[in-house]
Amino acid sequence: MKYRVFSTLRTAAMAAVLGLAAAGGVTTPAEAQSQVTVTGKINWGLWVDPDGCMHWWSDGGLEGYMVSRRDPKTGRHMCLEKNTCAVQNSDVLFHTDSYKLTNQGQAWLRKFFASAGAFAYAVYGHTDSRASDEYNMRLSQNRANTVAQVARSSGAVVDRVVGFGERRPVAPNNSAANMQKNRRVEIVCYRYPNP
Repeated sequence: MKYRVFSTLRTAAMAAVLGLAAAGGVTTPAEAQSQVTVTGKINWGLWVDPDGCMHWWSDGGLEGYMVSRRDPKTGRHMCLEKNTCAVQNSDVLFHTDSYKLTNQGQAWLRKFFASAGAFAYAVYGHTDSRASDEYNMRLSQNRANTVAQVARSSGAVVDRVVGFGERRPVAPNNSAANMQKNRRVEIVCYRYPNP
């Protein structure tokens, strides 16, 4: 029975193909391939990994593709030099317990991104340990997003935005002075290496 159903479906498919051919449709496999219409949109870009190495990527919605960016002269993988080019205390950039920028913070960020001259940036937000871990993760991510928005509005490329909350302190959270050190936004610059 299964064989008979398959045979019937195959016969119907062949009849449909022959009907198309007889009606002036596609007559050869080569013609069928040359008449393919592609619809949709392919997104593409350049991704910088955490080590500073660049990769071309594209995504058509069904399947993505990534390949290392290579120097056309040497064939070597192109990696950028990265360094932490700015660490600003969150008390200067933001209103207390908020991700809304102060006027002074916004002016500082605009000036910084206008003059830093890097190929791309990463923005990392940090908090002290006074609130819950969940709250601090959300606050640090929102603060990093706010800094990234200012960077992008200044024409900068921001490749990575991460909020670490209280998980990466630079000092123990045992005094007001140490907590202030931990409330910060770090900006990492990716630059082309000097030849």
